[in-house]
Parts: sequence; C-alpha cells; structure tokens
Amino acid sequence: MNNKTNDKSSPFLSVKDLVVEYSAEGQVIHAVNGVSFELERGRTFGLVGETGAGKTSTAKTILRILPDPPAKIRSGEIFLDGEDLLKISEKDMRKIRGQKISMIFQDPMTALNPIMKIGDQISEVIELHNKVSKDEAAERAMKMLEMVGIPRERFNEYPHQFSGGMKQRVVIAIALACSPELLLADEPTTALDVTIQAQVLEMINKLKSDFNTSMIMISHNLGVVAEVCDDIAVIYAGEIIESGSKEAIFDHPTHPYTLGLFKAVPHIDDETDRLNPISGLPADPSNLPTGCHFHPRCEYAMEECKIEHHELIEIEPGHFCRCTRDIHQEE
Repeated sequence: MNNKTNDKSSPFLSVKDLVVEYSAEGQVIHAVNGVSFELERGRTFGLVGETGAGKTSTAKTILRILPDPPAKIRSGEIFLDGEDLLKISEKDMRKIRGQKISMIFQDPMTALNPIMKIGDQISEVIELHNKVSKDEAAERAMKMLEMVGIPRERFNEYPHQFSGGMKQRVVIAIALACSPELLLADEPTTALDVTIQAQVLEMINKLKSDFNTSMIMISHNLGVVAEVCDDIAVIYAGEIIESGSKEAIFDHPTHPYTLGLFKAVPHIDDETDRLNPISGLPADPSNLPTGCHFHPRCEYAMEECKIEHHELIEIEPGHFCRCTRDIHQEE
C-alpha cells in the first residue's frame, strides 16, 4: 500500500484533526482534541500553553512514541513530506526516527543513558541510520560534539561528568546527528539557567539554519517562542485556541487565554508589585467543561460560552481564533 502523495504544493508537515486519549483507572483523559496545523520546510512552529495542554502528546504522536497502552490515537492524519505516518509500519517508522525526525526531550537527565559514554550514545544513532564503520561513526560523533560546543576530548566521559547545560547540548547533538528534516524540541531549555538558556537557543537557531531543519518548539515560555519561532499555536485543553504568525500573536493577541498568558509575563518597564496570573486551574482533561473549555477561567465569559463550542475563525489573514468576542474594543 502506498501512503505517499506526490503533491509538491502540499506542506512539509500536515497534522489534521488529531485526537489522542489516555485511559487511566477507568477514566478517559482527553489529551489532544482535534488539533490541526501545517509546517512549511525550514520554518519553526511553536506550540504554547500550560502544562497538560497536550503539547508533548502531539509531538510524541508525530514521532509515534506514545505508550500504548494507555495512549490511543483515536483519529487524525499526520503527513510528513506527503507520507501518512499513522499508516506506515513500525519497521518503516523506526527508519524515520532519528534520520528524518528527531526529538530533543525536556529532561536531559532521563534522555541520556547514565552508564553509557556520551560519545557512544551519539555514535549509536549514526551507526543505526548510516552505513558507516565504528571509526567513521565515532569521528562524526566527535564533530557533532564540537558543533554543539563540547571538546571532542570529552567523547569518552559519562553523563554524570557534565553540567545540566552540557547534558542538554549532548541531547541536541544526538538529535541532530543524522541531519533530520524535522526537529521536535520539547521545552529544551526549561531546566537551564537564563544564561545557558540563551546560549542553547542561539545554538539551536544556528544549527537549524545550517541544516535547513524544520522545527516544532514546545514551550510555555513566551520569550523562548519569540526567539525561535516563525508561527505559533496556543493550546488549551488539548485544542488550538489561537494560531498565526509570530507577529500576529505577539502584536494582536485575541483569545482571552492568550491575553492571559501575556499579562502573566513580567515586563521590565512596568512598576508592578505582583504579576497578573490567569485565575483558576487548567481544565481537567478527564472532565472537560462544556462549551468553550476556557469559560470557567475567563473574565469575559457569557452564558453562551458555557454552551457553544466555537470553531477556529479567521480574524485576519492567517490569524485564527476560537473566541468570537472583540475583547480589545470592550477594553
């Protein structure tokens, strides 16, 4: 069966109506609820939202590494370069992982094998996807270390001999070892201090440019998103509630949740004693509110918001929002 289309006008990555659920103790967790987006080759797409919004589940579904059970892909399509990733065999998917798609995981402590030399961990990926000798793989691994700012002399050291920032650099080296076409970055700077965070983001931007790599950046940090992304989707309760170019989202945030995220960010010029967080807690994915999932936390909510579940509407070219109210005019 041929699952590949030959339409050259189609986007590099297309996710359509993706639905992912988890089963736990008799409950159904609605993790991803009809997510759709497209990514052009060489561009970076940001998925922004609070913890538990469904960002990582979306990325793991693209890579097909969700734990089954308890996770189930209920519906949807994921086309990468015209090929439906949800319909190919696991054997074919293993060839794609690492070579065509790679992932930078959030916590380098759990992403690295503690009893394996870091050079061997990079070499292993290279050997798995390329017909090269052990010596050739080792040489390429050393070059990857140098590319992420680690001396090749540290090839034979173990993860515990590296700082948190250096471990994350090793994880990035592993992810980029086979020059993937798509990089999934799951909060790659969360565990790092501000200085190291800036260095890692600069390095990711440079390597992405050098390899012409497309990237999905998962983050709750709007500063990180502003630094690396071209387009952004804001996710709440497993669905995209606003999407558009970086400029559209930062200059004209429209959904109350998006506005809340921006209000919760400290600004150096503001003389405020306290931040303005979004009230309430994120929606329970096992018991999502009716209507607009955000209405229990929304200061603009009306009675109809408790009943009607709005689809994304285009409020300006390329800028979509799931809220129908013009909040800017009301303010």
